[in-house]
Amino acid sequence: MAILSSSNRDDDVKSAMPSYFNLPPLDVSEAFPQATPASKFPPCASDYFQLDELLTLEEQAVREKVRDCMEKEIAPIMTEYWEKAKFPFHVIPKLGALGVAGGTIKGYGCPGLSITGSAIAIAEIARVDASSSTFVLVHSSLAMLTIALCGSEAQKQKYLPSLAQLQTIACWALTEPEYGSDASALKTTATKVVGGWILEGQKRWIGNSTFADLLVIFARNTTTNQINGYIVKKDAPGLTVTKIENKIGLRIVQNGDIVMRKVFVPDEDRIAGVNSFQDTSKVLAVSRVMVAWQPIGISMGIYDMCHRYLKERKQFGAPLAAFQINQQKLVQMLGNIQGMILVGWRLCKLYESGKMTPGHASLGKSWITLRARETAALGRELLGGNGILADFLVAKAFCDLEPIYTYEGTYDINTLVTGREVTGFASFKPVSGRSRL
Repeated sequence: MAILSSSNRDDDVKSAMPSYFNLPPLDVSEAFPQATPASKFPPCASDYFQLDELLTLEEQAVREKVRDCMEKEIAPIMTEYWEKAKFPFHVIPKLGALGVAGGTIKGYGCPGLSITGSAIAIAEIARVDASSSTFVLVHSSLAMLTIALCGSEAQKQKYLPSLAQLQTIACWALTEPEYGSDASALKTTATKVVGGWILEGQKRWIGNSTFADLLVIFARNTTTNQINGYIVKKDAPGLTVTKIENKIGLRIVQNGDIVMRKVFVPDEDRIAGVNSFQDTSKVLAVSRVMVAWQPIGISMGIYDMCHRYLKERKQFGAPLAAFQINQQKLVQMLGNIQGMILVGWRLCKLYESGKMTPGHASLGKSWITLRARETAALGRELLGGNGILADFLVAKAFCDLEPIYTYEGTYDINTLVTGREVTGFASFKPVSGRSRL
């Protein structure tokens, strides 16, 4: 008896099926004509308290420029790339032309935005697509900022101009398989040799890493036992990067596992200003503010989508917007967003005045992401069955919020940072000798 391979059996089954089984899916606009999908992005309707007036004219101009690009260039393609978990490399020049990469960095071809202007740019990117905002944030507010704040003058001149134009891409590698929230205990090592350093170890969850030209790597100096920073080129011998598959959120972001086996880094690429884990706090202070603005932008997009959808979609002979319970949910979402924007704006002002503490940044990030999760859940309810389709944004945004709730400090870790600040007691580790209940 002939034995058919599984592929042959599949082909035989397909050929026996009626032709309509092989038809492509209907375009969502044809399948559901009563509401407009997110590929044609709705106008912004979430600034109910007219908080735009808190922005300078320059910051408003940044917002308009980024919003226009995202709605025209990214909205039409984001669902396709999110579903495929692929990155749309062809849009990188368009994002580079916005002139927001490098954020607050002055000189070296960087925009020198206020921290509020940089935050507004991140929010406007996230309003349309959270993955794109993470791509920019990792590249700009982590990798570039590390070089700007901690690098040598030669490193700034060599790397920042092309990074600011997105002609070269960077990632930032701190997290390891065994050390996430406890990142200061990382075990990747850097050993001094003639002319440079040898890096050994592994990093995980590193955004942009599968295609980054430059990798900012943190490793433990085997002589001092302190954390140091290094710039590693993508073609360095001994360096391998593989994509993490099967994510449910930020699917466009290319997160990777980095493995380093005797990777040589020349002395000129040692980041001289990173001599302990505390030196990363200068970068994380800014990036945590930026991350707090991501869920603000995501929530704005969710609200805008629901606001339009409820007016377009009809049931029982009336628009969904006419039903009391839907209005209650929509207003609850709107109230969340007003509060989130005010907290985010105040964080920026505290940073600009030199008054922002780690506890401020942590409370802002944790509280805003909590409110954003609630906003996304309400939006999912309002869209009914379409609330589980990425075509209408809310389901996609719902999933994208989950990793943001976790990275740059989980909700719980951030509350402990603020808790330590307001009580004077650190509670990150179990008390030694505490009995189990």
